[in-house]
Order: sequence, then structure tokens, then C-alpha cells
Amino acid sequence: MSVSMKDLDPAFRGSGQKDGLEIWRIENFKPIPAPASSYGKFFMGDSYIILKTTALKNGSLRHDIHYWIGKDTSQDEAGTAAILTVELDAALGGRAVQYREIQGNETEKFLSYFRPCIMPQPGGVASGFNHVEVNEQDYKTHLYVCHGKHVVHVNEVPFARSSLNHDDIFILDTKSKIFQFSGSNSSIQERAKALEVVQYIKDTFHEGKCEIASVEDGRMMADAEAGEFWGFFGGFAPLPRRAPAEGNEKHDETAFKLLCFDQGKLEPVDCQSLAHELLETNKCYFLDCGAELYVWMGRITSLMERKGASEAAEKLLSDSNRTRTHIIKVIEGFETVTFKSKFKEWPQTPELKLSSEDGRGKVAALLKRQGLNVKGLMKAAPTQEEPQSYIDSTGNLQVWRVNDKDKVQLSPSDQSKFYTGDCYIFQYTYPGDDKEECLIGTWFGKKSIEEDRVIAVSLASKMVESAKFQAVQARFYEGKEPIQFFVIFQSFQVFKGGLSSGYKRFIAENGIDDESYSEDGLALFRIQGSGPENMQAIQVEPVASSLNSSYCYILHNGNTVFTWAGNLTTALDQELMERQLDVIKPNTQSRSQKEGSETDQFWSLLGGKSEYSGQKMVRELESDPHLFSCILSKGNLKVKEIHHFTQDDLMTEDVFILDCHTSIFVWVGQQVDVKGRLQALDAGEKFIVLDFLMENLARETPVFTVMEGNEPPFFTRFFTWDSAKSLMHGNSYQRKLAIVKGGGAPALDKPKRRTTVYSGRSTTQDKSQRSRSMSFSPERVRVRGRSPAFTALAANFESSSNRNLSTPPPVVKKLYPKSVTPDPSNTASKSPAIAALAGSLDHPSQTPALEFMKGGSESEKPKQEGDGKEGVDTVATRVESLTINEDVKENEPEDDEGLPIYLYERLKTTAADPVTEIDVTRRETYLSSTEFKEKFGMTKEAFSKLPKWKQNRLKIALQLF
Repeated sequence: MSVSMKDLDPAFRGSGQKDGLEIWRIENFKPIPAPASSYGKFFMGDSYIILKTTALKNGSLRHDIHYWIGKDTSQDEAGTAAILTVELDAALGGRAVQYREIQGNETEKFLSYFRPCIMPQPGGVASGFNHVEVNEQDYKTHLYVCHGKHVVHVNEVPFARSSLNHDDIFILDTKSKIFQFSGSNSSIQERAKALEVVQYIKDTFHEGKCEIASVEDGRMMADAEAGEFWGFFGGFAPLPRRAPAEGNEKHDETAFKLLCFDQGKLEPVDCQSLAHELLETNKCYFLDCGAELYVWMGRITSLMERKGASEAAEKLLSDSNRTRTHIIKVIEGFETVTFKSKFKEWPQTPELKLSSEDGRGKVAALLKRQGLNVKGLMKAAPTQEEPQSYIDSTGNLQVWRVNDKDKVQLSPSDQSKFYTGDCYIFQYTYPGDDKEECLIGTWFGKKSIEEDRVIAVSLASKMVESAKFQAVQARFYEGKEPIQFFVIFQSFQVFKGGLSSGYKRFIAENGIDDESYSEDGLALFRIQGSGPENMQAIQVEPVASSLNSSYCYILHNGNTVFTWAGNLTTALDQELMERQLDVIKPNTQSRSQKEGSETDQFWSLLGGKSEYSGQKMVRELESDPHLFSCILSKGNLKVKEIHHFTQDDLMTEDVFILDCHTSIFVWVGQQVDVKGRLQALDAGEKFIVLDFLMENLARETPVFTVMEGNEPPFFTRFFTWDSAKSLMHGNSYQRKLAIVKGGGAPALDKPKRRTTVYSGRSTTQDKSQRSRSMSFSPERVRVRGRSPAFTALAANFESSSNRNLSTPPPVVKKLYPKSVTPDPSNTASKSPAIAALAGSLDHPSQTPALEFMKGGSESEKPKQEGDGKEGVDTVATRVESLTINEDVKENEPEDDEGLPIYLYERLKTTAADPVTEIDVTRRETYLSSTEFKEKFGMTKEAFSKLPKWKQNRLKIALQLF
């Protein structure tokens, strides 16, 4: 039986054709579209159908259908929702995943649509239920329990002391105040997420006009907020032990049952282990895993059979009183990763796959004959575009080759010439939005030995550690480099063989011929790239089969040089070939060859003619990103996917992995210990090996480790990013509490990007105006420029007498604005390391605020001999709180502006007796003129003329932010 458009319920017609949510409520056994303004509002007496449509990067649409059943809904209404879900799936092409959601036990995927939570209300429209009328004048007190680190399950519990325990987090919602009670055994992350619910309750039920209080388990009545909280329960008393939750069934995660549903009957399948071959395409199967019951529907099963399987699954759980088991229905060819992971093996290439237009057409034709909607299937694949690098290309580059358990620095003319048998370390420092950014990476040639790879990673990790983990660390393999790597190197060459001692020993011990590149020998290079800022010359086998009509090549035998352009190449490809020729064979005359009109000498050097390809190598497409929280313990990696993630999901105590298929990012929070930071790269490597998404990740996939507060743009582009959040003090709970109590996230002013043109890399010249004379060559090395900030500070930090050239320079942040250059005449008497900074601030360096900033710069110097101290804390550890309520009392002395005056000790964010009811963003203005000048080293008028970011730094130093 098929579903034709005329038989489909009118409410479903045209649904699922664009990205977003669509919700229907079951009324009188019919789906009624819910208005968008009510999304996330559910009634306990109703059932709902929720369709989530996701537009994927490959051009197709993915559908997830959930049917939500309120605890007071009737069985008939719940059954109607289940059946209509099957019909909706069939109308969308029969490839959606369907989830059964029971009130109080929803899946995390479902809850992620309605962040921070859903709070079902009493009442309903069907089966005799009526909406409960709420008397706004008589606000009822509610007690809620919250669970979850990434999404929050919220359930109302009886307003009684017996409901409280030490393990969970509770929210007491009263008429004028909302209390969050955090059990002593609850985690910091759970407390932080529960605060989002507190904010939701405040905004939804109190119009944003009520107080917030935080109560810690174990805090006695002496604390005012704790005393007020316990007063609602008749006073403080020890909490009872936690009772087992009702309906909390225990399931054996390793046990499973496979049942076949065929012609209305359910029969067990006898098998010792799960294999893909057990599933027949003309039948439906139940995979009972305890916590989940999967319903697998063969591709050629009828709609009637699928409806019957859905009803049988509902009855199976109802008869066994398994109220907390999830039902997940999947269609053959569109199974979830979790379902496939239950099987011993799953085919890498499913029988039904919509990766090509041919496959799409066949499936669409089949469904169209059944009268189904095929709009989603017929979407065309997007046009492939050159990926953006999201990294500044005007920075400073240093490169080392690994050799004999150490690294040897390469000269500027050789730092873009890599050998496939060697390993390399590079450090790239470039201008960021408000500071110098640093990327420290390793590159492994295809023929490099394991010993050199281990040494490279170890040396690079030490460099990152010496930079106080403020640098991004990356690991790249030859042939799998990301666009960021090529933009950093701009003109890049890979030669055969190797120069390191380890590689030489390896080929000698194994009797392998040394094929290392020789300028006087025979060599063939394939030229590739998208422009002068991203071009590569890769040495390949000097045979005709290495040619490709879509590329240009350079062939030389000593001073005999040929260039070859395939028929499918462009003028840009040929320009890049000329530029690379300047690097590989400078000042040498070449002979041009066009495909189809080659000379006999050209073919002779390649060993004669032979067939070759005409297809251009396609860069692997980046897929939709997936975020995972991860724990690496005793070499084992445990991960959990976070659906519909945001920046707020990155909690400072944890490690997260962002999987983009072409790259893996490991994000490490500031509160993670040093051991966890050092294991970040290992976590990324293990994630690739385990391949949780079953996407056949290549072992050579690039891995980046990113530390909180130092996220590069090519990571933050996957989020709606606010860099101020990483500057907040404390753990995730303390940060969130400051925001909730302060009424919003702090907004920190950041200096804008410099307009300085970096020497060596001009970004203003049009590509079409560049000529071959601008290319790299050993005689004409393009020197990478440093920013004025970097140059001024690095000149004082570095000394040629005591610094080994093979060690990287310290990571130095830009500390003054782009339009100002230090005046040496004003800074001669100051310490060398602070001269540039003091000149830009243009006021004495002996004030407490400037001493703090001076310490911040000194902390970035290399440690002096005999000094074991690590310098001052970072700005983040200096800030006690970014938002705190201050009091201002009447009849206080006033300053020249007519504002009350307070002592400095009462205006600090860490004050024991802080003032209140002042403008917390201008608390420095409440100092007297005398005390202001004493603390800041300048008048209020001079301070007001400073750029905003300088003012903020000074206020942070004085704890006045």
C-alpha cells in the first residue's frame, strides 16, 4: 500500500522542504499545525508530531520525526500519533528516522531542539482534557529536579523536603524569587546547565522580574539565601537518602534480542551475534537493546507492514510495562550510526546510497510509482568551491626538520621545501583580532619513519607547553594537508627521498635505493593550487602515466627543462607552473609542451608514451560538523555526541572533539589539568581510529588541538562565537551564575585589526597583475613580515647571544593599538621588555595597573637562568567576577561630576563590603580625583581619552571590571 498526495492528510502537504522545525498537535485524531510562537510548549494531555528538517552540505535534506506523548494523553491519541508519523515519513520519501518520546524521558536529540528545556503544562485539548486556567494573582510555588550535563531534563516533583537529595539539582520557583539548590554530589557542568533553566523560568513565568538565589548543599542557616530557601521547607534538617526513581528500569546494555516481524507475527531470530546479513529487505525487525527498541524496516516493505510493526512495538513495551524505553524506527539504507554500531560489521558502502544523481533517480522513480513525494530526493549536489582558509596569510613562519632526536632550523629559502622521507615542525605567528595568534604544527612525509614522527610530536608538544598552551597544535600528513597549511606556506614543494639521519639509516639498513631528489637528475613535478597564495609542486614518478590532463607539470633532467600543460588546464594553472619553475629551476630556460604536441625528447625522458588520466583530483568535502564530549582514561576514549551544539556547550572543565570529516578539532577548557592538555592530541588520534560516526575517517586526517581562549577563526566559524566568554573567571557554574545574576553576558571591547601592511606579503595587489618576476626563488626570498607589536616586543625579548636559533620565539601578544608606534625617546629609561608597551600607554609605568600589565608581558618572556617562577597569572585568573551588583548609598561625598565617591577597597569586584546600585561598567568614576590619579597614574580626563580596550586592561588590573 502506498500513500498518494490525495490520501495524505492536508496538514502534512508541503512539509519537510526547508531547514527547520514543524510541529503538529493531535486534535480529534487529526494533526493540527501548531503556531511557531508555541514551539517548545507542550501540554501533558496531548500528543504531538515534531519534524526536524536539516539541510546538509551535500545538498540533500535529512528528516528526523519525533512523536511526543504526554503522560495524561489517551492510548488512542498516542497510537494515532505513531501511525501518522509513519505516513509522514512515507510522504517524505521513506527515509526519516522516527523517535518515540515519552514525557519525562525524552531523548537528548529531541530536547536539543528546545533549549534550554521543555516544561510541559497541565491540560490538553483531546480526550476530555481541558487547559488549566492559571490565576496570575495567586502564583503557585513549584519544585523542579534537573538532570543532564549537555541538555537538561526537567521534571516537576512534589514541593516537599523528601523530594530533595544530595545527587541532583533542584529549582524552587516562588512568586518573587527563584532558588537553585545544588546537591553536594552534582557536577559543576550540571549546575551550570540548570542555571539556564533558572533563566528560562525567570523570563517565561516572571517576565524577567524576580531575584535569583544560589544555594549550595550543606550551607547552613547562617547564609541568608540558604536560610530563606530552607524556610520554605520549615527550616533546615538532614536530607533523606535518594529513593529509586519510579519506573527506572535497569537494562543490560550488552544484551540484545533480534525479532522478525512478518505478516503480523513476531518471531525471535536465533543468532549468537548480530550480522547485517540477518536483515532481509522485505521484512521488518525489532532489535531490543533494553534502553532502546529499534524497529528496522526493509526497503521494499509496504506501508501497511510498517504501520503494523509500529503498533506491535508500542504493544510490546506496553505489555511489559517498559515506560522508559525509547522506540527508534529506521529505514534500510538510512540507519543511524548508533543502530549500525550494534552489529559486528556493517558494509562500508550501503546498498542504498544517494551519493550520486544516478542513485537519487532510481530511488525517486521507485517512490514516485508508489505515489510518494520525491522533492527531497531530487535535490542536486552543490557546486564544489575552493574552501576558505580563515587564517591570516601575513604572519611569521619558522620551520625545523627533525634530525637525530632534535630539530634543525631551515633557512627562509628552504622552509617551504619538504622531503617525503622527513618530518618537520613549524611555528606560524600571525595577527589575530586582538593579539598575536600562534600555530605549532608537525608534518609527516609519506616515507618518514615512526621514530622521527614520535620525536616531532614530542618536540612540538614541548613548544606548546612552553607557550603556556596558548598556541594551537596541529598534526598533518603528506597528501592530507588542510587549506590552512597551504596558505601558511603559500609556495610549497615536496621532493622525493629525505635528508634526515634517521631516514638515511632506515634505507641503508633495509637495502632501499636512495631516490632523494637531485637538481642534476631526472624529476617530474605536478603543479596544483588555487592561486599564488596557495600553490604546490609535488614530485611524482617520472613516467607518462603520472600525467593528468587537468594539471601542469615541470620535467627536468639536469639543465634540460620542459613544462607541460594539460588540455584541461587554465591560464591560472599555467601561471602557477611558471611561478614554481622559478623555485625549482631558477634562471633556466624551459621548453613549453602542450598536450598532444609533445616532442620525442619529452616522451623519451618519461620512458615513452602511455595512457594517463584526465580527471582532476577532487578535494574531500567538509561534512556537517559533529561535536562530542570526550573522556580519555587509561588509554580508553569515551565520547558522547552533543546535538545542535552552541558555544555554551564548550564547558571549561571538559575536552570536546569537533568532527568535520576533513579535519578534527580537540578543544580543551581552561580548567582541564596539564595532563589532560597533554593528552589532547592522543584523544584526537584515538577518535579517528575508533571512527564513531562510521564515516571511514582516514588515519591521516588533520588534527588540531585548541585551548580555550586561543580559538582560531577556522575553529570559531562553526559557532556563533563570543570571545568575551573565554575571558570570564571561574568554572562553568561560576561564569553562568555571574551572567544570570548580572542580567546578560559581559561585552568586552576588543581592539580592531591592524591596518599595517606586513612586509613580504602584500594583500592589496590584484592577482591578475602579478607576474612571474614576483615568484619565489633562492635569490629572491619573500620574507614574512612581523607586526609592529611583535617586532617591538620580540626585539627586547630575544637576544642573539643567549637564544638558540632552533628554538621558537616566545608567543607575544599585541599590547598596543594599531595606529600607535612606540616612541623610543619616551621609553629609554624603562625596562627593555616594557618599553614598547609603556610608550603606547603614554603614562608612568609605576602605577599598580601598569605594573600588572608589565607583569603580564614579563610572564611571556623565556625564563631567566635560576628563576623557577612562571610569572604572573593571566588576565582571566585575575578577574574575580565580571558582573557583580554594587551598592551606592545616599548622602555620600560627590566628585567633580556630581557622582558619589567611595573608597577603592569598596569598589573592587572582590570587595568584602561592595557598594551597590551604581553603574558597574563605570565603577572607576566613583573614585575621588586624588585616589583615581594615585591608582591609575593619570587624571580622569586623560583616562577617558584612552582607547576602550586600554581602559579595560587597566580596570581588570585594578579589579574594577
